[in-house]
Amino acid sequence: MNLQGRTIAVIDDDLRVLESLVNLLASFGYNAESYKSAEQFLESGTISRTSCIVTDVEMRQMSGLSLLQYLKSSNSTIPVIIITGKPSARSEGFYLESGAVGFFRKPVDGDALVELIGSVCV
Repeated sequence: MNLQGRTIAVIDDDLRVLESLVNLLASFGYNAESYKSAEQFLESGTISRTSCIVTDVEMRQMSGLSLLQYLKSSNSTIPVIIITGKPSARSEGFYLESGAVGFFRKPVDGDALVELIGSVCV
């Protein structure tokens, strides 16, 4: 399930979560690439071959929500899945209404994440 050379970008400043999610996706045959920040992803030049983005909300500089808003303003159609380990006043509905295709609290349900990626990254 290589998706013809396209990748799943995983963005999180928690290196343990980042490594875990990349390994999970790789075990299902996805080409997953890790980024420690939204800025690192945007500067990487890989956006044109990215099929889907899994991003943490709370990061040091650009948040996952800001990345989602940036992509929407750029008319990008890349599906974005939001993950978070920190409870906030913002609910799953808020992120979905903002344009995310999915929302998961950490620890992420790996089976549900892989199922969602399989349905949105076709």
